[in-house]
Amino acid sequence: MTTELELLDWKRTIFELYADVRASIDPRAAWDRWRSVRDELFRAHPQSPLPDAQRGSFKGLRYFEYDPEFRVTARVEQADPAHYEISTSGDSAYAFTRFAIARFELLGESRHLEAYWLDGYGGGLFLPFRDTTAGSQTYGAGRYMLDTVKGSDLGGTDGELVLDFNFSYNPSCAYDPRWVCPLAPPPNRLSLDIRAGERHES
Repeated sequence: MTTELELLDWKRTIFELYADVRASIDPRAAWDRWRSVRDELFRAHPQSPLPDAQRGSFKGLRYFEYDPEFRVTARVEQADPAHYEISTSGDSAYAFTRFAIARFELLGESRHLEAYWLDGYGGGLFLPFRDTTAGSQTYGAGRYMLDTVKGSDLGGTDGELVLDFNFSYNPSCAYDPRWVCPLAPPPNRLSLDIRAGERHES
C-alpha cells in the first residue's frame, strides 16, 4: 500500500503543477516553476524515475533554453478512429486509438501530430513526438508533451490544444529501464529539430 500512496502523491503533485501552468499568464514563468517542481520530485520523491544510486548526485534535469517560437496553438480535427498497439520500451505494447489530428504552424511551416486516446479504463489523451534531435540531443525514442492520464495537460478550448514544446519531457524509461513507456509512433515523427524542452544527450 505504501507504494500506491506514494504514486498517488506524485500524481497529485503533477496534476496541481499543470493546473498552475494552465492558469499562468506568463508561459516562461510557468516553465520555470515546472522545471523547479520536476527537479525536486526527481531528487527527493520516492517515486522518482531516477535509480536510487543517482539521486544523491542529481543536479537537475537538462533543458534547451525557453523559446516562445515553440509554443503554438493546434487546431484539432476529428480523424477516422484507428487502433494502435504502440510499442513500448519493454516487451509489451499499449493499446491506443487515434481519434484526431492536431494541426499547427511551427517555424513557418504547417505541421501535424496524431492525437491518441488510451483504450484502458477512463482513457486519456496521449501526444508523443520524435524529432531530428532524437538520439543526439534528446531521447532517442521520443518525448511526451501531453499525457492527461498522468496530468500533463497544457490546456486549450474550442477544438484547440496548446502545444508548447518547451514543456516536452522524457518518458521515465529514459532514466531507468525498469520503467516501461510507450514510444513515439512513426506518424508523430517530425522532420525538424525541436530544440525546446528536455534534453538527453547520449
